[in-house]
Amino acid sequence: MAVFDKIQEIIVEELGKEAEEVKLETSFEELDADSLDIFQVISEIEDEFDISIEAEDSLKTVGDLVAYVEEQTK
Repeated sequence: MAVFDKIQEIIVEELGKEAEEVKLETSFEELDADSLDIFQVISEIEDEFDISIEAEDSLKTVGDLVAYVEEQTK
């Protein structure tokens, strides 16, 4: 599950959270992420995976984001 591991690492780094707090079912709301935090996380993920993320509004959980990135990198 390399995509999850990298996304988890980015979220931990950007939001200053512990890795144990960042699970697939964790929502960004639970991580106390505001829109700027989410923008920074998405920007890092776009750079890391060389993709463009347009569907920020539908990405409510870490799992949503992982699934989106996996779909874009197939």
